[in-house]
Formats: sequence, C-alpha cells, structure tokens
Amino acid sequence: MAHLAVSQVSVTVPVGGESSLRRSVFQRHNISFHEKSWAPILALDLKTKNVRLKNRYVVCMSVQQASIPKVAVSPLELEDAKEPPLNLYKPKEPYTATIVSVERIVGPKAPGETCHIVIDHGGNVPYWEGQSYGVIPPGENPKKPGAPHNVRLYSIASTRYGDFFDGKTTTLCVRRAVYYDPVTGNEDPSKNGVCSNYLCDSKPGDKVKITGPSGKIMLLPEDDPNATHIMIATGTGVAPYRGYLRRMFMEDVPSFRFGGLAWLFLGVANTDSLLYDDEFTKYLKDYPDQFRYDKALSREQKNRNGGKMYVQDKIEEYSDEIFKLLDGGAHIYFCGLKGMMPGIQETLKRVADQRGENWEVKLAQLKKNKQWHVEVY
Repeated sequence: MAHLAVSQVSVTVPVGGESSLRRSVFQRHNISFHEKSWAPILALDLKTKNVRLKNRYVVCMSVQQASIPKVAVSPLELEDAKEPPLNLYKPKEPYTATIVSVERIVGPKAPGETCHIVIDHGGNVPYWEGQSYGVIPPGENPKKPGAPHNVRLYSIASTRYGDFFDGKTTTLCVRRAVYYDPVTGNEDPSKNGVCSNYLCDSKPGDKVKITGPSGKIMLLPEDDPNATHIMIATGTGVAPYRGYLRRMFMEDVPSFRFGGLAWLFLGVANTDSLLYDDEFTKYLKDYPDQFRYDKALSREQKNRNGGKMYVQDKIEEYSDEIFKLLDGGAHIYFCGLKGMMPGIQETLKRVADQRGENWEVKLAQLKKNKQWHVEVY
C-alpha cells in the first residue's frame, strides 16, 4: 500500500466479539476515507505502518491525502496451498458450523428476500474464492423417509479470509425461495424452498451442517495478476464476484497484487434488488481505472429496442469491447440462474455473426484456453 506523506493516521477497526456483525468493517463503523470522517475509534501513530493487533486491525493512511486503504488479513498460510481444498467434509460426515449473523440485504421494493449469512467454521473448512459450500437443512428427506435432506450448494460470497479477515468465517448470499399458487396467488409454505428458508430464518448461534468446499470452474485464475476478468451475474449469482473483488480491492494480500481490470455486469429487477452495491460503488470510486460496474435493472430500464433491460442487453451494448478483451485473453464468468444462459448465448452468437466470426468456433477456443467459466443453477 502506497503512502503519500510521512505523518499518518491509524484507523483502528475492531472486528470481533460484537453482537451485531455487519457485512463490512468499513460499513459497520461508518468509515469514510475520502471525506476524512471516520468513527468511532482513532489512534494517532506517526511511526507504525500496518500493525495487526489482537482482535483489531490498524489501517494507516496519509493525513494530507488518504491512500486507498487495504485491510490486513490472516492467517497468510491460507495462501500456501498449491491446490484448492476440495470436499474436506462430505454429506455423511458434515461439519457443524455456527451461524454468526443473518441480514436482509435488499430494499422494501425488491421482489423476494435475499439474506447475507455469515457462518463461523472456526478455520476448519478452508476454501478459495469461487468455490461453494453444501448445506444440509435439518429434518427428514420427504422422498427418503429416515434419511437426511439432500445437500444444497451455495456459492461462497466471501474471500478465504471471510468477512472479518481472520480465516474463520464464510458468507453465503441466499434468496428465500417462496412458492405462490398460480390459481389463488397465495403462498404455499409446503412448497417453499427448504434450505433457503432454513438459512434465512436462522439466528446467531444456530448450528448448521456444511459440506465441501467444492468446485474448480469458478476459481479466480491468479497466474497473471494483470489479467482482465469480465463477471456476469443475475441476482445471487454475484456471490463469487464479491469474493473476487474483495480480494482484488479490499484485502492486503502480499502474494496477490491485482493490476488488471475487473468488469462486473449485474442483472436484477430494480434498484432495491441490488446486492452489495455499496461495496461495488466504493471500488468504482477508488479504482476507476481497474473496475467497471454495469447494472441491468429489468423493471426500471429499457433496452435499445424498448423492452426490459436484461444482463444480455448490457453485454450487447458493450459487445465490441468485450470481444476485443476476450481476444486479448480476458476471462469471462457467468453465475446465476441457468435461465440466464440461453439469452446470453444468443446475444453473443448474434454479435459474433455481425463481426463475421463463427461463435461455435470462438466458444470452443475460449473453453480450450480456460477463459470461459460458467456456474448456473
């Protein structure tokens, strides 16, 4: 982290032991580095540069001009593994973790409810960005009397260090699955999603059985720290990208210094449905040359044909630039409901045709080069 002046201010941010745990230490303590109005704890220190104290983190910056702060993380041994951890805990022997917090993260006008769920795994179920955890909800499998429920997979929405930067928690972004009878229009609880409702209804201290981690297709390639990453999401499909972006722009990881471009396309229904918009907007402000953020709000925006604005319409809007970046080796990721892919594929094929390219050939080449990453559900 660069410093622009000798005298510095250390902002001490407690991260543990609070009853109300928030998504980000920055948000929780109303720290605004640009307006130089931070609270509640200030510690002047003209010598210490980046000291990690027990249960607190000290982020240093210039008094004259605050450099962009990054948060110290631990244990850095989580960087040592050459291969990602896989299936450390299996369905027959899951790990019993503890719910830390459950927070609704969409506004009142959002269709449906999405929750940000922090889970304490005690450092015993390590994972890499882009992987998933399995969750086994309590109760009996209705299709197999006497057997537990099947595992439900959820993309992890935090870095390997978790929301509190200590390597002991993971975060899931879960939309509550609710079924409405098409005839009466009334909710039918008997058909609601078992696991999503269990997670969204859970309370701090509740136990949760987890498996995994699993998945390699969405791992963030770090062999080239200057690579371009184009991330396309619908709804809770933004989860792995939150992990990527925190690793790129929020955390101080000595072995990973991101110097490339990250470009996020997020499709949701309306402004109230945006997920982690505060974090993404801050990156946009702090790293305007390295982060781009485009939103497709289907109920608020129109595409160029006058129809609803979906994420594929945004892709088409920037298609020339996207294709050039792909030709230059960019990675492209898709995460969200599987229904997103046909429209996106049709758009990409149409754009390729307009450019005089064969989309099937191009797609095969992207897959061969490991530039194409898809995780839909």
